[in-house]
Amino acid sequence: MASSIHSTALIAPGARLAAGVRVGPYAVIEEDTEIGEGCTIAAHAVIKRYTRLGPRNHIGEHAVIGGEPQDFKFKGWPSAVVIGEGNVLREGVTVHRGSTEGAVTRIGDGCFLMAGSHVGHDCSLGNQVILANGALVAGFVTVGERAFVSGHVAIHQFCRVGRLAMLGGLARISQDALPFVITEGSPARARGLNLVGLKRAGVPEEDIRALKRAYRTLFLSGLLLEQALAALDESSSPLVAELIRFIRESRRGITRGGR
Repeated sequence: MASSIHSTALIAPGARLAAGVRVGPYAVIEEDTEIGEGCTIAAHAVIKRYTRLGPRNHIGEHAVIGGEPQDFKFKGWPSAVVIGEGNVLREGVTVHRGSTEGAVTRIGDGCFLMAGSHVGHDCSLGNQVILANGALVAGFVTVGERAFVSGHVAIHQFCRVGRLAMLGGLARISQDALPFVITEGSPARARGLNLVGLKRAGVPEEDIRALKRAYRTLFLSGLLLEQALAALDESSSPLVAELIRFIRESRRGITRGGR
């Protein structure tokens, strides 16, 4: 597979490009970077040092990947951005590397980061995560597999977004957003199950019914949180068990239900 590098692109001697990489006009690839097989680096994109791209990633125009963290304690030490395979990062996307020595910002496989979205330092995005236009993910955030973050959502540092969650547009996320649940608003509130996402992911109907019962127990039964969790412990559904575990492991608290 032949590579294609535009004559105006600037590629440092220490950059390592695999076969079939395409680099557009005026793109910049710095020292100590790895660009996997079949990647496309579009015009004016910048791949900063210590960035590792797996195969078949598309980096859009004017994206900046691997920039230094926006963190006052950062002292210029080596840290990294590691991106899996088959991701699309569109125009103007920014991803910052870890904020301490050896720290890594990670993006999994098959993610779609739309124009103008931002992933802060020390974050971890699972596989097939979608960030819509202008979504802002602050430092140390974890986003679970197949979560959908709508346009201009702002996620506070250290928050977690659960697997197959959906965050509605313009939401302000300052606590952990539950897996399998639609969370929206400012302040954010749980609004119901992400039924479309669950069905698209092939979740069995039996587990969806169990999650519906769990949601009613958590937010509509009038029980205190610990009472609701104790009642849910009796469920045999692995997805309900995952939901309970996510809540019990929360350090910032969870977004609660509301109208």
